[in-house]
Amino acid sequence: MTPPFETAWQIRRRARLLAGLGWGGVLLACLLLSAWVSEAYPAALLAGLPRVGEYFAKLVPTLHWATLFGGTKAEGSLAYWFYRLDSWAWLLFETSQMAALATLGGAVGGLLLCFPAAANLAPNRAVYLLCRRLLELFRSVPDLVYALILVWAFGVGPLAGILAIGLHTVGATGKLFAEVVENADMQPWEGVRAAGGTWLHGVRFAILPQVLPNFLSYTLLRFEINVRGATVIGFVGAGGIGQELYQVISFNYYEEISAIVLLIVLVVAAIDLASERLRGWAAGQGTP
Repeated sequence: MTPPFETAWQIRRRARLLAGLGWGGVLLACLLLSAWVSEAYPAALLAGLPRVGEYFAKLVPTLHWATLFGGTKAEGSLAYWFYRLDSWAWLLFETSQMAALATLGGAVGGLLLCFPAAANLAPNRAVYLLCRRLLELFRSVPDLVYALILVWAFGVGPLAGILAIGLHTVGATGKLFAEVVENADMQPWEGVRAAGGTWLHGVRFAILPQVLPNFLSYTLLRFEINVRGATVIGFVGAGGIGQELYQVISFNYYEEISAIVLLIVLVVAAIDLASERLRGWAAGQGTP
């Protein structure tokens, strides 16, 4: 005779298995529907893969060992491949500065809005809903759309890119900051308020010291994202290396495309390594 607890366990296991199969079927149906609506047919993917490989093959530079370390006039050399390194390096520096300024401004905006947008700190329901909807408004519009609008308003150049990335960053960081605040320990807050502290005193002395390392971590992560974003919005005239990349893609200068893309990858990797050190320092894991 099967013990009652084992029978109950088998019934529960069978129910969980059936529920898993049911939800798996729903997920599969949703994926198939998404593929059908977006016309992501396997035949189209298979037809396009060879062309993708052909394009990437054209991006590979022609290098020769005999002239590999020659000058900019020697075909097949690294210097010939990166013959415009000085101008590209300046544009990459401009792109990183655009991202840094936009991230700083956006993070400050997100910091100001995150506390009233946190459910545990909002003064009232109306303020909470207003700040939440405002953050959604900032982040729901892609930075590329902001850039298109701001290029028309401010003209071609980095200013439009900085403002576009900054507006989107306000919404993105504000949401992340608010979620961190909602997970904070409320006992210090209650102590500050019980001692007669104001709402601002509680935020400054009870909540901010807890959440500041996470705020820094999210800000650095957003900076990495914004460096890549600053590259993309350059396609619409918002400054930086993106404008140059758009031009060489338009004229099919394949080796210049690969050189610029490689430089972008190296810059993003360097920023990622520096950000990792700063995040470790903020978490008390050594010096930056």
